[in-house]
Amino acid sequence: MRILHFDCFSGISGDMTVGALCDLGVSESVFHEAVTALGLGDEVHLHFHRAVRQGISGWKFDVHAHSHHGGHHSHDHSHGELHVHGRTWREIRALLEESSLVPEVKARSVSVFQRIAVAEAAIHGVPVDDIGFHEVGAADSIADIVAACAGIHALGALRIEASALVEGSGWIECAHGKFPLPAPATLEILKGIPLRQVDEACEFITPTGAALLAEFAGRFGAMSGMRIEKTGYGVGTRDTSPRPNVLRAILGEGGEAAETDEISRIETNLDDTTPEVAGEAMRRLFEAGALDVFLTPVQMKKNRPGFMLTVLCEPAKTDSLAHIVFAETSSFGVRVDSVRRMKLRREFRDVETPFGPVRVKLGWLGAELIRQSPEFEDCRLLSEKAGVPLLRVYHAALSACG
Repeated sequence: MRILHFDCFSGISGDMTVGALCDLGVSESVFHEAVTALGLGDEVHLHFHRAVRQGISGWKFDVHAHSHHGGHHSHDHSHGELHVHGRTWREIRALLEESSLVPEVKARSVSVFQRIAVAEAAIHGVPVDDIGFHEVGAADSIADIVAACAGIHALGALRIEASALVEGSGWIECAHGKFPLPAPATLEILKGIPLRQVDEACEFITPTGAALLAEFAGRFGAMSGMRIEKTGYGVGTRDTSPRPNVLRAILGEGGEAAETDEISRIETNLDDTTPEVAGEAMRRLFEAGALDVFLTPVQMKKNRPGFMLTVLCEPAKTDSLAHIVFAETSSFGVRVDSVRRMKLRREFRDVETPFGPVRVKLGWLGAELIRQSPEFEDCRLLSEKAGVPLLRVYHAALSACG
């Protein structure tokens, strides 16, 4: 399985992503054709050139937006620049859906923008369709996202991962005023993804870069075991000394077909908690974001029958879930360790059945599809609505998968 690892030691932005993909060998024509398919030719044109940041040479990708005076101006793709022009999410989605982009690139581009739109809508308290983009609504940033999706598509079927993310501190100027780093949209987009701040007064991760990672990266952390084929460097616009303003992309062949990540395991033994209380604790742990919660019968000291409560969660949620265990059970202490998880790469698709649409979870091992699982709740609701056995709907969904 081919792996693309983004080493975000200096953050990530849309233009740095495109530059790194170009340095990995994706032809410039791939990016030009994608932007041409959008019909933005009269608004922007693309430019690639070699550049150096603190001794590291890479590709600098620029999108020049044509001005109303017949000339053009270049954009710094940080969140901090104020754009006076923009589009709503409804307009951007229509632009993408009506384009002649390859279906996979079109779908990914829509999904990346959807992430940004949902984040902005949550921050500003407006309906998603009506959210007006400033920084990422400009034609140059639309070109960034579509070009990045096209470049990743051009590399072929591969697993994508990224290093642990770091963001600077301080303040930035946005279209709506002055905000502390991380930028509000960036924080919203990176929900569930490990992020730490460093004491450097610079924005390293733009909302566009965050959305690309949230869309494509299957895991975050140290590089997986892989045989390295090629390394590419995408150069950013600013000087961020002492940290080189560069995104490193590493392409290679992985030894593992399954995806891996690190999760936390919280355990405690209980011999004086009633089943009713344990059930309620389990419910609250799931509500708070636990990946899994289960109870195992154990024989404890003094020959007391009891059970072991086990909670699996993302590392960032360890402390909050341990607090719930203390608050909702009789535990005086918990055991916490980090475990490596191997998992199938998951995708979802909707299939049509005689009873209505059912969402199906697909499990991929490398490039091989080995699991198809219709969503239970979809099947249950349709079976009740149609007055037929649940298994009949379930098997109809499996048949529709092909």
